[in-house]
Amino acid sequence: MPGSGYGRRRLTLLCSAVATLALSVAGLTATAAPAAAADVNNATNAGFESGLSGWTCTAGSGTTVSSPVHSGSSALKATPAGQDDAQCTQAVAVAPNSTYTLSAWVQGGYSYLGVTGTGTTDVSTWTPDTSTWKQLSTTFTTGASTTSVTVYTHGWYGQAAYYADDVSVYGPDGGGGGGTPPPTVPATPTGLTVSSTTSSSATLSWTPVSGATGYNVYQDGTKATTVTGTSATLTGLTAATSYGFQVTATNAAGESAKSASVTATTASGSSGGGGGGVLPKHAVTGYWQNFNNGATVQKLSDVPSSYDIVAVAFADATTTPGAVTFNLDSAGLGGYTVDQFKADIKAKQAAGKKVVISIGGQNGTVSISDSTSATNFANSVYALMQTYGFDGVDIDLENGLDATYMTQALRALSAKAGSSLVLTMAPQTIDMQSTSNAYFQTALNVKDILTVVNMQYYNSGSMLGCDGKVYSQGSVDFLTALACIQLQGGLSPSQVGLGLPASTSAAGSGYVSPTVVNNALDCLTAGTNCGSFKPSKTYPDLRGAMTWSTNWDAASGNAWSNSVGAHVHALP
Repeated sequence: MPGSGYGRRRLTLLCSAVATLALSVAGLTATAAPAAAADVNNATNAGFESGLSGWTCTAGSGTTVSSPVHSGSSALKATPAGQDDAQCTQAVAVAPNSTYTLSAWVQGGYSYLGVTGTGTTDVSTWTPDTSTWKQLSTTFTTGASTTSVTVYTHGWYGQAAYYADDVSVYGPDGGGGGGTPPPTVPATPTGLTVSSTTSSSATLSWTPVSGATGYNVYQDGTKATTVTGTSATLTGLTAATSYGFQVTATNAAGESAKSASVTATTASGSSGGGGGGVLPKHAVTGYWQNFNNGATVQKLSDVPSSYDIVAVAFADATTTPGAVTFNLDSAGLGGYTVDQFKADIKAKQAAGKKVVISIGGQNGTVSISDSTSATNFANSVYALMQTYGFDGVDIDLENGLDATYMTQALRALSAKAGSSLVLTMAPQTIDMQSTSNAYFQTALNVKDILTVVNMQYYNSGSMLGCDGKVYSQGSVDFLTALACIQLQGGLSPSQVGLGLPASTSAAGSGYVSPTVVNNALDCLTAGTNCGSFKPSKTYPDLRGAMTWSTNWDAASGNAWSNSVGAHVHALP
């Protein structure tokens, strides 16, 4: 994966005054020189409204599209292919010895923004794939003889196409014909209303503000979230409690004043946040295989008591879009009957454990892409819960998901199952690199009913940590620096677990010894036994750990659960 630091945006205000003093026999006089001209956007065709005029894209990788756009009617779409990273460039006239702010709005695959030829230090910034528009921004200073720089965008090899719009190079006029004045601070939003509440969330909406590119939502005076649309759902609230909300509008020029305040009172009842209810503060999840792939064949009754949540792998897709069913592989499991299976679920529950049905897996083909399939999913999962006694569902879709409709499906399931629903997820590492990724968005969308996200820290290769550095899998740093992304990205510590293989046979790569898992847990919860990366704070409420699978664990003498299970349950 590409390794690059995140650019840090800062606005620079340039001002100057020149005064000339002259003494004469008539008295003291002063003459002021003309004020410096206001900053302008020196990029031309910055919004791609004139096609690719002024821009050059490598290997014919660029074109303009009418959707999606950040503003106006066009945006750039550039598609990496083979050894080409879809770089699009423009020569921009600038003034020597001047500071400029370079920014652009991007969406889609990995997106880079940078500048070369500054005469000082060339700079760049980037973001992983994002399903919504995101602003990249950085600053640079020109040299004493620099009159032109090259601004560029590009994607990354083998990644999806990226979109770019509203490129800007704000600073002194370089005389190149850009000359677009900078934006002004947007007006204060109006029409803020509370559209709905639950026992743990409140949904707000407001009237769009001209010129705004984003909105900040404040809860009791503290900024709670930032969105690009004109609605937001605040989660993690306390039942039967009143909250005050305000919203501001933002763009490159700054932030508006806060809107008038509205009050939302949450409903009484369960406060959500992990419907497991009686689950321990620190829990261990294990996947149980409904098939024989060379690991130890087990009945549910064979699963050790160190596992607090057992995810039955997997449900099967049906011919009805979005719907799933479950077929116990009695023959592959040595004659294990459906009645025995149901009885073992009840026995696990009587011992205080939870059993959920997992959807997906490496070869899972369940697709929820519209309201109908979302409804079918909710109905079919709830039917399995009633038939077999499952406590909830695990989302392990490794071939992508639609955040809008998966959220809709899980909300519908929660409405049927109630506050006791156990909802777990097992995304791959790439799915949780950014809050703009669909999996991460879904987790945040259902945060008030989410039990735990057990990201798979394996079969991924090197990935970015929350500090922007690249870490190789198979180390304490890989586990802690990647968990940090989720912890800083909005999930509660109690909703974050570390997912690891139970043995070297359980995954293609990424296995670490139980000692490494335990060290990572200590680092995140107490700040001890860390590697080179140490989180800026500790997370004593971290949920715990997960493994694939209880069967591979059994094949290794339950070495993983004996060590990690005991360690998780001993966390403070």
